[in-house]
Amino acid sequence: MLTVLIEAGDDAPALGTSLASLVSGAVEGLVREVVVLDVGMDAGTRKVADHAGCRVAPAADLSAVVAAAKGDWLLLIEAGSRLSSDWIEDVTVHLSEVERGTRTPHAARFSRSTQDRPSFLARLRQKRTALTEGLLLPKAQAVGLSKSAASIEAMAKGVATTRLNAAIRVAARSG
Repeated sequence: MLTVLIEAGDDAPALGTSLASLVSGAVEGLVREVVVLDVGMDAGTRKVADHAGCRVAPAADLSAVVAAAKGDWLLLIEAGSRLSSDWIEDVTVHLSEVERGTRTPHAARFSRSTQDRPSFLARLRQKRTALTEGLLLPKAQAVGLSKSAASIEAMAKGVATTRLNAAIRVAARSG
């Protein structure tokens, strides 16, 4: 049902953190494949991706990767982000509502974990990315977005979404 896309550089622990939170989704049959887009991966990060059974593809092939995705929906997350334990149920409900016709096939974002919600002043100074809360979107929409995007971050910018109840722990930011 889902193809997960993660861009990874030279931070094997961050990739491992994200992949660990996806294991339960793979066991439940929700995660069909995970594609790690190489944005300067080192040998350690590549080893983590390989050992987890991920397909590694050059980031420059984003449009082709999205078009070839096995899932009907794509989940885009930052390396280092962790989905909460209830993410499977929430995503399944979202997808089943779309399938039943009670919800339009609309993109969705996770709710930021209460542990990661910054104060008002911190939010004003914070650099926020379009993938901070992840992005779940129908493959057809992803194919269209990927044609003009150079990264999954660029694909996620400006996409109208609904909010899922399941939480995401955001990736740690350096600097």
